Amino acid sequence: MKIYKLILPALFLSGIANAQQNFTIIKPGETQDQIISKAASITPSPRQLRWQQLELTAFFHFGVNTFSNREWGTGKEDPKIFNPTKLDADQWVRVTKEAGFKQIILTAKHHDGFCLWPTKSTNHSVKSSPWKNGNGDVVKEVAEACKKYKIGFGIYLSPWDMNAQSYGTDAYNDFFITQLTELLTQYGRVDEVWFDGANGEGPNGKKQVYDFNRWYTHIRKLQPTATIAVMGPDVRWVGTETGYGRESEWSVLPANNLDQNAVSANSQTEMNIKPSGFLQGSDIGGRDKLKNAKGLVWYPAETDVSIRPGWFYHKAEDSKVKTPEKLLDIYYHSVGKNGVLLLNIPPDTDGLISESDVASLRGWTRLREQTFKTNLLKGAAVKSVNGINTKAMLDDQYKTYWTTKGKDSTAVIELELKTTSTFDVISLQENITIGQRVERFSLEYWDGNSWKTATKGTTIGYKRLIKFDAVTAKKVRLNIESSRLNPTISQLGLYKQTK
Repeated sequence: MKIYKLILPALFLSGIANAQQNFTIIKPGETQDQIISKAASITPSPRQLRWQQLELTAFFHFGVNTFSNREWGTGKEDPKIFNPTKLDADQWVRVTKEAGFKQIILTAKHHDGFCLWPTKSTNHSVKSSPWKNGNGDVVKEVAEACKKYKIGFGIYLSPWDMNAQSYGTDAYNDFFITQLTELLTQYGRVDEVWFDGANGEGPNGKKQVYDFNRWYTHIRKLQPTATIAVMGPDVRWVGTETGYGRESEWSVLPANNLDQNAVSANSQTEMNIKPSGFLQGSDIGGRDKLKNAKGLVWYPAETDVSIRPGWFYHKAEDSKVKTPEKLLDIYYHSVGKNGVLLLNIPPDTDGLISESDVASLRGWTRLREQTFKTNLLKGAAVKSVNGINTKAMLDDQYKTYWTTKGKDSTAVIELELKTTSTFDVISLQENITIGQRVERFSLEYWDGNSWKTATKGTTIGYKRLIKFDAVTAKKVRLNIESSRLNPTISQLGLYKQTK
């Protein structure tokens, strides 16, 4: 449903005085080892770290398309079709909170230009609908429900507007700023602002040149803690809408237009810098991708998918909602591959999350909770010859971590469980406030005679989950086979997936 242009968003990078460095310059003549060392030392900004730790974000696609039974509107819809007589934003947010989501994003305006708040910028909004006699405000109701349930609130505002007469002219960027200002000043804290790259013709037959840099600056001014995604400076799109991330997902990527003089001149401000290249493909942050970089930036991936075939609600799809088992598999391949899962859950024409969606979410939540309820490594004896702070891996504290002595970039961590156990899932976390470093690892188990491989992987990042054929053993060992500088392991777990 979403459109992403084959260009990359401008990156806002904190000034060099920022204590947490989420970018660096590569100087001419620096060696491959020096570049890799710099990559290993880049860390997320505070807003990027908060976003990563959400793990699960919900998308609410809702608007005139819900009532026209279309995925894409035309901008010519009559606002009178919008009438969700049982709308209950409290139910939306409660259902997602119970499913483990930490934040939601509402489609305040989709490509059709219909606004879910009574904007002063156009009459093409809820104020021209019969819902609550034109006195309703969906954005307000969702924002208030998010505050009630202590969950993050975000807005999606489509850059493309098929209804706005000014679309395709310089005046549209002013129009867009007006809408952004309303959304960012009337509803309290906004935790995320989400753009895509949709760019088609407006009612005048013209396409718009978006002033993204101006919009980003405005967001930073009005909501400085908000994450801007995915045509934005903080978060990128993973590249598909399947919910499945890359096997090797690096958060540190090359940016070949970083300039030392520009950085120095803007050291106390935020900068607009565009990384080069199209961020799709199986490997976009490996050693080979970094060797010719002029700069490096922390730019993590969001993995999006809808719980249904479509992004807006369609009654005919009530029987096609993704099963709990499918959602669990998506979880392993999104959150479990160093990403954040953005799952779309579209409200229906009554203004409610449908029972079919609720049932699937509850089943998925049960599978996750039961699978990850018991870490079979709890109480295990740990040995790591060249390791430091081995107990930190099992203390449930993210910021404490195991690492290696000296400059060691490989290690073996041997663990003896309290009892012989059967397991088929491994969970690993690096402490990304230190950097993302692990490039290759494997898990082995002792079968009574020799060490056998249970599974292996490449990157870890904030979280890595791998499901493998069930193994029964009492002794296991984690081999860190390659790392950029000293590896860190914040959390380590073995689990048995619930059927």
